[in-house]
Amino acid sequence: MSSTEPAPSLYAAREPVFPRRVSGRFRRLKWVLMAVTLGIYYVTPWLRWDRGPGMPDQAVLVDLAGRRFFFFMIEIWPHEFYFVAGLLIMAGLGLFLFTAALGRVWCGYACPQTVWTDLFILVERWVEGDRNARLRLWHQRWDARKARLRLTKWALWLVIGLATGGAWVFYFADAPTLARDLLAGQAHPVAYTTMAILTATTFAFGGFAREQICIYACPWPRIQAAMMDENTLTVSYRDWRGEPRGKLRAEGAGDCIDCRACVNVCPMGIDIRDGQQLACITCALCIDACNDTMDRIGKPRDLVGYLALRDEAVERAGGHPRQLWRHVFRPRTLVYTTLWAGIGVGLVVALFLRSPFDVNVAPVRNPLFVTLADGAIRNTYEIRLRNKQAAPRDFRLSADGLPGLTVTAEGAEGATVRVPADATGEVRLYLVAPAGSPGATTERSDIAIWIEDTASRDRVGTDTVFHGRGN
Repeated sequence: MSSTEPAPSLYAAREPVFPRRVSGRFRRLKWVLMAVTLGIYYVTPWLRWDRGPGMPDQAVLVDLAGRRFFFFMIEIWPHEFYFVAGLLIMAGLGLFLFTAALGRVWCGYACPQTVWTDLFILVERWVEGDRNARLRLWHQRWDARKARLRLTKWALWLVIGLATGGAWVFYFADAPTLARDLLAGQAHPVAYTTMAILTATTFAFGGFAREQICIYACPWPRIQAAMMDENTLTVSYRDWRGEPRGKLRAEGAGDCIDCRACVNVCPMGIDIRDGQQLACITCALCIDACNDTMDRIGKPRDLVGYLALRDEAVERAGGHPRQLWRHVFRPRTLVYTTLWAGIGVGLVVALFLRSPFDVNVAPVRNPLFVTLADGAIRNTYEIRLRNKQAAPRDFRLSADGLPGLTVTAEGAEGATVRVPADATGEVRLYLVAPAGSPGATTERSDIAIWIEDTASRDRVGTDTVFHGRGN
């Protein structure tokens, strides 16, 4: 190479992908899932759920100010974050399960990047036309028509991005109230900032980055191989049927007529006939396209179809592949399913067994005890009562473990205190051991403080200690 010649670039410029419209069962499934997932995302913040007076009536709400998460009839407090952790573990196991059974089916059908990219491509096709029209528009010089189409498309993308960002912030505040504040310019700056960021990222990722996010930004394509094995069903090209490629009725040619339909419909811009690739998201649109071609030329379907590596050698030899259920239900997937179901059952049991109130008892250590005029010994405790119910509750405080203990609560009649609905109350509790009793003469005694809901009779006990003078 001459010293005056520039060094060749190590990187190829990105070629935009303009997938062609296709129809078929997998495309219909993607339409249904896109409608369902987008509907859930956009509509959920507007659903109402009556929790009683003074409580938020939004069905799903992340109340950061109140430090709670509401999901219909379920209310999660910060100390119950293990429920959220359990759901995240279940989501991970579910991802492992579906990948082990059907490859990157999550990526192809339910991943937010895929769903919003599908929506953006739908808008693009509606504004600019199908694949060939979009290709011509891309290559032509700028003129009034191209500018009009581009601006129309970008404006619609921005509306979708704005709706996406708006729907997200509605999960963190009362949706109707926040919507009015946003329109009136009275919402908190954090809401506007969040919407702006999500609008920009949705516009960029769904409109321009598209497959680049899946190939370069997402880590899942690089770790999915650990979740797959020879029994995993993935989209594959049956080259023993299709090769050598040739025109229809050409002597010695395989079933593939090299029409490139499978390539033209691929949202990732790959050729499935080149084998398994990191960029393939298993959306199966190439199956729909190839099956349509096979139907038109009178050839058997599934030249491109779901295929497990174990079945490839069998089909090459003219045999029949294993039944679908044998690929899906096998030891690996059953282990994932068992773990997933076990965690789910555990979370449900924990949800129904949790107490409607929480108690925290902290002995006052300065001083450890006070000697009263009659020789009795008094210990003081700070009690925090969290009432997780939608109505005020009366709680009766008691103690056991030592004979003769008397219980009084500061600012309350006797040992009964009231905590407002869905709030935390603090009370100072006094335990007194009579002079000469075991509690007064023993330096340290184990006791239990009990809190009882006077209405439901639910009781929660906390172990603590009582300090006396000692001998």
